[in-house]
Amino acid sequence: MAQEIDALLQESRTFPPSEEFRKQANANDPEIWAKAKADREQYWADWAAELDWQTKWDRVLEWNPPDAKWFAGGKLNASYNCLDRHLATRGDKVALIWEGEPGEIRRVTYRELHAEVSKFANVLKSRGVASGDRVAIYMPLIVEAVVAMLACARIGAVHSVVFGGFSSDALKDRIQDAEAKLVITASSGYRRGTIVPLKKTTDAAVAECPTIEHVIVVRRRDEDEVAMQTDRDVWYHEAMANADANCEAVPLDSEHMLYMLYTSGSTGKPKGIVHTTGGYLTECYATCKWVFDLKENDIYWCTADIGWVTGHSYVVYGPLACGATVMIYEGAPDFPKKDRFWDIIERHKVTIFYTAPTAIRAFMKWGEALPRAHDMSSLRLLGTVGEPINPEAWIWYNQNIGGERCPIVDTWWQTETGGIMITPLPGLVATKPGSATKPFPGIDAEILDERGNRVEVGGGYLAITTPWPSMLRGIYGDPERFQEQYWSKWPGIYFTGDGAKRDEDGYFWLLGRVDDVINVAGHRIGTMEVESALVDHRSVAEAAVVGIQHEIKGTAIAAFVIVKESEREEAMRDPAKFEQELKAHVSEKIGAIARPEKILMTADLPKTRSGKIMRRLLRDIAEGRALGDVTTLADPSVVATLKEKYEEEN
Repeated sequence: MAQEIDALLQESRTFPPSEEFRKQANANDPEIWAKAKADREQYWADWAAELDWQTKWDRVLEWNPPDAKWFAGGKLNASYNCLDRHLATRGDKVALIWEGEPGEIRRVTYRELHAEVSKFANVLKSRGVASGDRVAIYMPLIVEAVVAMLACARIGAVHSVVFGGFSSDALKDRIQDAEAKLVITASSGYRRGTIVPLKKTTDAAVAECPTIEHVIVVRRRDEDEVAMQTDRDVWYHEAMANADANCEAVPLDSEHMLYMLYTSGSTGKPKGIVHTTGGYLTECYATCKWVFDLKENDIYWCTADIGWVTGHSYVVYGPLACGATVMIYEGAPDFPKKDRFWDIIERHKVTIFYTAPTAIRAFMKWGEALPRAHDMSSLRLLGTVGEPINPEAWIWYNQNIGGERCPIVDTWWQTETGGIMITPLPGLVATKPGSATKPFPGIDAEILDERGNRVEVGGGYLAITTPWPSMLRGIYGDPERFQEQYWSKWPGIYFTGDGAKRDEDGYFWLLGRVDDVINVAGHRIGTMEVESALVDHRSVAEAAVVGIQHEIKGTAIAAFVIVKESEREEAMRDPAKFEQELKAHVSEKIGAIARPEKILMTADLPKTRSGKIMRRLLRDIAEGRALGDVTTLADPSVVATLKEKYEEEN
């Protein structure tokens, strides 16, 4: 069996930055990669020095695989770096522009945010929360959620944010694993016009969590009536009414735990990924400044919820450490209409827009007329995050959202890496649709084969060969799992779990999770390449590919495709003919070996709430097995509908 992953899809289109963008870019020196490589520790120390430290570090890095200490001996505070240090120069600058799903708008300056965070930090202290205590945050994407995170960081408490769409069982499991002392929640939240009863869900979870001493509740709507348990529950506004607006930020060791964040746990026990303060903040700050080319007058919008790592690093800590104005929106992209994002960009004059390929493919399905109806000329930079972007989705994004004038930064990173690892620098790197291009300066990413040898050109395993500042420091309470999961494949090298390829120009292309690689007749084929070939067809908006058992090949390819609304009637006229057309298109695009055995048209795909396609469930459907765990799905009914349709057609 071939050890490497076959690289089949070829993409030759390139998009260099304009001379105008290059000249003004924060990163415009082509030598920065070489300079970072020449003295990596000094390079990261220079970035760290741009933050405010109460005590300077003694040593840049201590590395005893798999344990790293960055800026050892240094003391700083993340909340101070996001707020206090801006007060003299940016106190009256807007830090957050918040829009609720029903349409409320709130603008909060750095001075106002500092006061709110300081007051809430005092509220937490008054409820017995001290440095090192764990605090669970289970909230909608509202200003108070950001306040809660920064207030925890201010006093050294460790926050564990749980996405507001998770069930009471998921919340309970995370509270129990972290042994959290306090929960911060809201009376309710909005999702597509539906009221989400967050306090009720919290009550169900906390009933089985003896470590919880207090529950603080933000009143999301005036009319919300919720049960409040005496001596345990308190309203946020009542607790804040008499709180002191002065709370000094506690200087904390660079390796002090800033937060833990649980991976979605679609299978097995969720993992509490641990991130510490100094190194994490350094890399978030550096990547924000260079990747997003952040300027003083930018309106920056990352569409992630704070329940995911993207929300931690690129809604809260990175942009606020840079002193940016950050747009946050509570609701869904298609409520009340499917142009909500474009409407927000137009009204708030957003300049930087960072979203997921899943969302972009949904926008493609809805058609070009919606973005065309809005003036989005304020945009100057686009980004993608969460999974590889298909080349055709990239082209659609470039044309219909960026007006062919905005560089696109296609970023690869993980909950575990903490910050962006592979990305174009928009003023320096000519982009290729679908490629994350090159490692960020100071990051040593490699493509390795099974034995750990470097793959010069072609497919293999994506690995990080040297420590980086924002790297995970462990899995909370489970050092054995940390070692086994990430560090056991090759000594001292971090295994990402992703397949990738490197082309002749040295560009990196993500091929999807290694678990999702399909072994067809001895060829190891990445799901992303087949999905990209399908999306390249004029009628297809989104595709998901899985391996199914085959009596001759061993494994064959089954594909689930979402057809663009404008093409659906034509495709449904003769589904069998359309299926053959798609199969032929894949063969032509990347070769007969990748030709799907079965193709099913579907209205939707099973996704986690962070937008990742749950291929495990698709495999279950395609092979007629009982369905696995669906607790992390955004819409569990999608699976039942898919299963029913698949059984009808087979």
